[in-house]
Amino acid sequence: MPAADRALRGLAWLMFLVTAMTTNVVGVLIPEVARAYGLSLTEAGGLQYATMAGIALAGLFLGGMADRRGHRTTVLLGLALFALASVLIAFNRALAPLLVLLFASGLAIGVFKTGAIALIGDLVRTPDQHAREMNIVEGFFALGAIAGPPIVARLLADGLPWTALYGLAGALTLGLLLVALLVRFPAARPSIEPERPDMIATLAIARDRRAVGYAACIFLYVGVETAVYVWMPALLAAEGAKTLLPGAWALSTFFVLRAIGRFAGAWTLERLGWAQTLAVCGVAVLACFTGGLAGGHQAAATLLPLSGLFMSVLYPTLNSRAISGFPPERHGAAAGFILFVTCLSAVLSPLAIGAVSDMFGGPRAGFVLATGMALALAGAMLFNAAKSRV
Repeated sequence: MPAADRALRGLAWLMFLVTAMTTNVVGVLIPEVARAYGLSLTEAGGLQYATMAGIALAGLFLGGMADRRGHRTTVLLGLALFALASVLIAFNRALAPLLVLLFASGLAIGVFKTGAIALIGDLVRTPDQHAREMNIVEGFFALGAIAGPPIVARLLADGLPWTALYGLAGALTLGLLLVALLVRFPAARPSIEPERPDMIATLAIARDRRAVGYAACIFLYVGVETAVYVWMPALLAAEGAKTLLPGAWALSTFFVLRAIGRFAGAWTLERLGWAQTLAVCGVAVLACFTGGLAGGHQAAATLLPLSGLFMSVLYPTLNSRAISGFPPERHGAAAGFILFVTCLSAVLSPLAIGAVSDMFGGPRAGFVLATGMALALAGAMLFNAAKSRV
């Protein structure tokens, strides 16, 4: 493999890792923000929605940027904006500017992630290679999710504000920006598509039925995943789980198993096949949710974290199949469309689960809804596996 390709792969991996350090630590940060600004937990949830709204809008309105302006330009622009927003967040102490800066950081993430995902399409030759590479890059995202909470805990223990996490992320991003400036990107492929605004190019992906089908599965998957990392601690606390893996330990275990599964996913896909792998994992996730509901708090404290092992391969593989079905010159727009759907579910699904929990007296009711989403996802994966055999 050429040295430039190895450097670009490493750059993509580290961009995903740094992203997860800030976006997946929200469950730890919300109580700190609520305490610091005198907010309710619901109000402090704006931390999540500001970032996710920025990523979603970037995916929708700027998804085609990587195709129109080149993958190098998109990556450089996104990294520069994220570094700037992160450094400003580190020194900010007021709530309103904080939300604006978090929205800006989300926009930046949406820009450089679409560039990074499109870049992966330049470095592989077949859809199977694309799926394996997406599992690896999402594995690094999972490592960032594992690293974020203990970094925040250490900062707070040392008497530093939680915003120092963004200072660290900004410094790391400046290093990535330097690498992106120095490394040689593949030559841009000439587009066979007519010139059109970035949003129109992204929305045009929705005309493809296969892409919409994969996007629907991704929406369900994100709903199931956010049920665990947003609401599982509340479920275990409400049910009095004091043994096995309560609260934060359960959440950390979920992230660790998800990371292990994503790195192992490349190996599994090569031997079992992508459709069969997704079917097995979809059914296993459903079994974990069903068993967690039926078996009480001890079962939930074990099976819900375990679901991370089986969730791990679902998102990157679905993402890969949705994007790799398009020619490379449209990968940016396809990545933007999938990113928009991902963030839309990351906002709407936790809200729906929380609303059901409030309506019916506790988070257990919300997990009934999440289990229904897991059932729909497993059914879709089984249907896909059966169809792929025909």
